[in-house]
Amino acid sequence: MNSNLSTPPELYVLGAGPGDPELITVKGYKILQQAKAILYDNLANRELLNLTPPDCVQIYVGKQPYGKYTPQEEIHSLIKHFAFSKGSVVRLKGGDPFIFGRGFEEIIYAREQGIKTYYIPGITSMQASGLEDIPLTHRAISEGIWVVTGTKKDGTLSGDLQLAMQSNATVVIYMGMKQLASIAATYVHAGNGETPAAIIQHASTPHQKSVKGLVRDLVTMADSKQLTYPAIIIIGGVVDLGKPVEV
Repeated sequence: MNSNLSTPPELYVLGAGPGDPELITVKGYKILQQAKAILYDNLANRELLNLTPPDCVQIYVGKQPYGKYTPQEEIHSLIKHFAFSKGSVVRLKGGDPFIFGRGFEEIIYAREQGIKTYYIPGITSMQASGLEDIPLTHRAISEGIWVVTGTKKDGTLSGDLQLAMQSNATVVIYMGMKQLASIAATYVHAGNGETPAAIIQHASTPHQKSVKGLVRDLVTMADSKQLTYPAIIIIGGVVDLGKPVEV
């Protein structure tokens, strides 16, 4: 990582993975060991900060669920400050930075400031569904994956869900816990209320919790296990594949 300010400063946009610190990539591990300054999110496991050198500046810039958050403009300002003052800065983001993570927004900003950028992918949370015996695709059950946000910038449910429901693909919804009732109603209205569904919270961590049922019952499912954010919602036939085989 660059420490010579006679050359362009650097930004590393790094995916922290779904929660388990051991799921970070080898490349990400090496970047953290050399970090001079790190800006980390709420969903990045704090244990990863222990990999950084003792003199690494660590600043939290995350967002609490439906609560206080660091404005994106302030994050941009911090990126610029530490990139030029330290020579390099690591932006550590939960999951993968380019999947509902605003990672590319920060890449664009940094490049506009003359900062050299690097993207290090991370395992996104939907891939941890396998820990609950839910493969995202399975032959003859699901031929693809729709990945949608449950809440758009204006707070409404993504219209892409209407399109996703028309196929037999697995539907994965990020940031949808506030929209459970709307998601369920959308499926019921389309005659698909019997579709299997699952909610997984804190995927890949010791605190992982989940529930399976039918999409029409999403609200009661979440209430039964007291599931909240951060969680992913998975809808489709793959949800039932892990059920014990009756003999």
